[in-house]
Amino acid sequence: RFQESRERLSVCSKLCYAVGGAPYQITGCALGFFLQIYLLDVAQVDAFYASIILFAGRVWDAITDPMVGFFISKTPWTRFGRLMPWIMLSTPFAIISYFLIWFVPDISTGQVMWYLVFYCAFQTLVTCFHVPYSALTMFISREQSERDSATAYRMTVEVLGTVLGTAIQGQIVGRVDTPCIESPFFFSLTNSSVAMEELNMTHDTESLTDTRNAYMIAAGVIVGLYILCALILVLGVKEKRDSSELQSDEPVSFLQGLKLVMNHGPYIKLIAGFLFTSLAFMLLEGNFALFCTYTLGFRNEFQNILLAIMLSATLTIPFWQWFLTRLGKKTAVYVGIASAIPFLIVVVVVDSNLFVTYVVAVAAGISVAAAFLLPWSMLPDVVDDFKLQHPSSHGHEAIFFSFYVFFTKFTAGVSLGISTLSLDFAGYQTRGCSQPDQVKFTLKMLVSAVPVGLILLSLLLFKLYPIDEEKRKKNKKALQDLR
Repeated sequence: RFQESRERLSVCSKLCYAVGGAPYQITGCALGFFLQIYLLDVAQVDAFYASIILFAGRVWDAITDPMVGFFISKTPWTRFGRLMPWIMLSTPFAIISYFLIWFVPDISTGQVMWYLVFYCAFQTLVTCFHVPYSALTMFISREQSERDSATAYRMTVEVLGTVLGTAIQGQIVGRVDTPCIESPFFFSLTNSSVAMEELNMTHDTESLTDTRNAYMIAAGVIVGLYILCALILVLGVKEKRDSSELQSDEPVSFLQGLKLVMNHGPYIKLIAGFLFTSLAFMLLEGNFALFCTYTLGFRNEFQNILLAIMLSATLTIPFWQWFLTRLGKKTAVYVGIASAIPFLIVVVVVDSNLFVTYVVAVAAGISVAAAFLLPWSMLPDVVDDFKLQHPSSHGHEAIFFSFYVFFTKFTAGVSLGISTLSLDFAGYQTRGCSQPDQVKFTLKMLVSAVPVGLILLSLLLFKLYPIDEEKRKKNKKALQDLR
C-alpha cells in the first residue's frame, strides 16, 4: 500500500509531463496540413520537386528516430537525468530551423535545397526532443495505471496541440486571400488576356507577399509556444532513475537489444496494425487542405473544417480513455478506428455540401482521437510483456518507442511523396483557381478510398495482437511479484 502511494503521480506532474507532448504535435500538425499547399501555392515549388522535399524530409525524419534511440541508449546518467539533456539542448536549434521552413528565400536557384535542408534539420532536432520525451513514459512511474493515466493526460494535451497548430496556422493564414491564377483555357477565350494578366500581376504580387508574411507570423507564434512547453516540461518533471532497472551489470548492446525487440511478437503485431492506421490518417492529413480547396470548392473554409476535426478529437480523448479502461484497449481499437470508415465514404459520395463536410469532420475527429491515444497507451504494455520474457535485459525503452515512430514516419514519407507525385501526374496547376477533373478525382482517392482500404487492413492485423485485458492483468501481477 505504501509502495503504491509512493508511486502515485500528482496531477501537476502529469500536466507538466503532458505539456511536453505539445511542441511535436503543434509543429507536426502545421507541417502536415499546410506544408504541401504552402510549397505548391505560396513558395511556388514545382509539384515534382515538392514531392521530393516532402518524401525526403519524412524519410530522413524516420531514419533519425532509431539513430537518436541508439545514442540515447548510450547516454550516461546526468544530474538532470538521461533523457532531459536531449530535450533541453535540441530546443533552441529546432525553433530556428522551424521558422526558416516558412520563409521564402529571395533566390532563383537553390530554393528546393533551402526547403530540403531546413525541413530535414527541423525533423532531426524535433526527433531529439520527441524520442526521449516518448521514452520518458517508462521513467515517471512503475505503476501501469499511473502511466496509463499520464498517457491520457499527454494525449489530451497532444491533440489540443494539434488543435492549436491547426488553429494558429489556419486562422492566421486563412485571413489572407492567397491569389490564384485562372485556368489558361479561360484566357484563350479572350484577346485581352495579356492585358488582364498585367492588370492582375501587381495585385497578385502584393497578395502573395501578404500570404508569405502570414505564414511567418504563424511560425513565430508556434515557436513561442514550443519554447514555453519545453520549459514547463523541463522544470516540472523529474526523471526517476529507479523507475526502470536502468543500471545493468553489463553495458547494453544496442544491436543485441534491437534484435531482441524486433523478435518480440506482440511488438511487431502492434506496429504492423498501427502502421496502416497511421498511413491512412497521414494521407488524409496531407491532402485534406487541397481536397477542401479544389474538390469540394471550400477555398476560404478549409482551415475551419480542419479545426472542427481537431476540436472533436480533443473533446473525445477522455471518452476513449474511459472506454479502454472499461472495455479494454483491443476493443477500443476496433470501435474507434473503424468508426472513420462510413464518414470517409460519405464525404466523397455526397455532393459538395458544407454542412455534411462539417458533420464528417466532427465524426472523423472522434476516430482520430482513438488513433492518437491507443498506440501510446498500448506500447507500455508491450514493454512490460518484454520485461517478463527478458528479465535480465534492461534499458531498451528508447528502442521500442523510437522504432514505432520510425515505421510510422517512414510510411508517412512514402505516402506523402507518392500522393504529391500522383497530383503532378494528374496535371496539378500551381496556384490554379481550379484544377483539372483528374486532380479532383486523385484527391478523392487520396482522402477516401485509399485510407478506407488501409484501415480495413489494419483491423485485420489487430486480430493477431495477443495482449488482451486478461493477459495485461496477468503481466501486471507477474511484474509486481518480480519486483
